[in-house]
Parts: sequence; C-alpha cells; structure tokens
Amino acid sequence: MNGFGAKDGVPSIQKTKQNVVPKNINPNDSPRHHQLTTVRVVRGILCLMVLLSTALMTLIYCAPLLALLLRLFSIHYSRQAIALLFGAWLSMWPFLFEKINNTKVIFSGDHVPSKERVLLFANHRTEVDWMYLWNLALRKGCLGSIKYVLKSSLMKLPVFGWGFQILEFISVERNWEVDEPMMQKKLSTFKDIRDPLWLSIFPEGTDYTEKKCISSQKYAAENDLPILKNVLLPKTKGFYACVNALRESLDAVYDISIAYKHRCPTFLDNAFGVDPTEVHIHVRRFLPHEIPESEENVTAWLIERFRVKDQFLTDFANLGCFPNERIEDLSTLSCLVKVTFMISLTFVFVYLTFFSVFWFKVYVLISGAYLSYITHFDIQPPPVLGSLKALLCSKKD
Repeated sequence: MNGFGAKDGVPSIQKTKQNVVPKNINPNDSPRHHQLTTVRVVRGILCLMVLLSTALMTLIYCAPLLALLLRLFSIHYSRQAIALLFGAWLSMWPFLFEKINNTKVIFSGDHVPSKERVLLFANHRTEVDWMYLWNLALRKGCLGSIKYVLKSSLMKLPVFGWGFQILEFISVERNWEVDEPMMQKKLSTFKDIRDPLWLSIFPEGTDYTEKKCISSQKYAAENDLPILKNVLLPKTKGFYACVNALRESLDAVYDISIAYKHRCPTFLDNAFGVDPTEVHIHVRRFLPHEIPESEENVTAWLIERFRVKDQFLTDFANLGCFPNERIEDLSTLSCLVKVTFMISLTFVFVYLTFFSVFWFKVYVLISGAYLSYITHFDIQPPPVLGSLKALLCSKKD
C-alpha cells in the first residue's frame, strides 16, 4: 500500500489556489456551556492546588530515586517505575475532566490495542489538545509512557517543566538546524522494544487561529498545496525524523483528529469545568510499512492526511459528530484509587518535609536543585553502573 488514505477513498493530494476564509468550527466567542460560577472557580482552584502539590512533592521525593539512581543501573527499569508512578499522577487529569467536570470523551474510527509502541500525530485546535490524549492513553494502559514533542518554552514552566524532563519529552526550538541533532539524540534512546512508547507530535507546530490559517492558506496557494480550512499545513521534518528513527520498533502510527463541542476550551475552561461539553477523538491506524520511506513521499503522505483531516473537521462542523462514534468507559473506581494514592503519598511527603528530621529538608533542597539543573541543560543520566556490570560480565565470559 502507498499509505495515501485509500481507506478514506482519497487517491491523491488535491491542489487548489483558491483562497478560503476559514470557518472556525469552534469559535471562541461563542457562549460557554456552563456559566463561570463561584462554586466552579473554587472547585477548579482546589483541583489545581491538588494537582500542583501532588506533582511537586512526587517529583521532589521520587524523581532523583527513579530517574537518577535507578537509571544508573537500568534505563528500562527506570522508565517502568516512572511510568507506573507518574502514570498514576497523570490519571488525575482525566478524572478531573470526565468525572468531576462531566466532559464526555467520544471515540470513533479504529480501535487502539493496549500497550503498543506507537507514534501519534494530531491536529492542534487549542492549547489543551495534548491533555486529551491522556484520556485515550489511560484507557489503553499507556498513560505513563506518553511523551510529546513540544516547544522548549514549556520546559520553563514551574514544576511541570521538571515533570516533562523526567518523562523524557522532546523539546524543540522550531528551528530545524538546532532541533535535528537534539531530536535524533532523543529518538535514538526510544528504540528499546521492551519499553512501552506513546510518542505524540503536533505537526502544525502551533495551535490553530484564524490569522494563522489565513497565513497557511497563502503559503499553500503560493506553493501549489491543498488549501485547508480547519487545520494548518503540517511541518513535516519532525514527523519524518520520528518515523525514520523508530519505524523498526513501532507497532503502529495513529492519525488522531480532535474536535470539540461547542467551544474550543482554554486551560482554565478545563480547570473550572465550563467547557467543553464533549471531546470527539477520531483514530486512524497505520502500520509502519504503510508509511512511505523517502522524506519526499512522507511529506506528501502527511500533507494528504491533513487534507483528509480537514475534511473530517468540516463534516464534524456540519453534522456535530464523527462517523460511527462510541463511548469507551473510564473506571471511576480505578481513578479514585489512583487519586487517593497520590494524595496520601503527598501527605506523607509534606509531613516528612515540615515535621520530620532536618535531613529531609536538606534532601528537598538538593532534589530541587538537581531537577532544575537537568531540566535547564536537558540532561538524562546514562546507565553507567549497568554498562559497567555488562562489561565485567562480558570479560568473565
């Protein structure tokens, strides 16, 4: 197969030079689904305080042990431990979205098997698209293994930047000459088939706005490319680097289309539970051998996928749904167990910090300095002791 969307009935890239004024399928000036009441504000602030405090204390106390000491012996076991612990923390976000805010997450398209090694690419409607991939990953048992290609400025976020570093997100400057060697270095460490992997990339490179769409359409018209209304033309070099580096170790590549009802949410909309009412996620599965091999053909393939994605979003705007939608249940009990565990663990860490012996305060200071250092310089400790052990064993043999 040539991978050009045969299942969608699209034989080739269709080109046009007609400029189209974008019709925003989720205008941000439309009314909110829920009014921003005092109760919602207070509840949202409390939830954010819980999420921030649990992240901070878990990172301070556990990250040096799992991402430094354990990693010195084995990257594989370090990643397993980090995925287990921080996957439990990440599950608090889908719990907030679906169980507290009552947002419906509706799926369609191909089914995603559990615990695969995959590359996902998605459209970027708003600043929180990436967070809703957690809802999908949680259902497939891979939440702790999800990684993103994200802009480097996000690594500077207090506390969360530390978490992005520990979870091995790939930060980019959006300058390919600078980004290429860094991406290749990071991607080369993701090839161990024993490690679950959900690597997510947003090829548009930025979230959608009408102004950006008009600029993208102008570029497309000048270069004989498809004119897109609901997405931006994808930047293809990063996607090709991921496919090229990981092709032999991937189980599948997923094309994810995300749409919202009735308004594109902001981060605070999510936190306060005023929007969205529904998140619709359409999944299209490709096997690695269905993706072309040359960079030129991968570029054409990805642009074609975004042309199809654009049509999907136009149909969604007209119909209010994707084809053949379904609900995949999220266990309330499982989420509550994880939330209770993380909050309980945080209480223990707070007690050790403020009410226990002096040395815990020293540990907190050293840990904070260490996390700041490795995040600023983008450092992942090598498995020195594990390599030394393997070397000694080989000499004995």
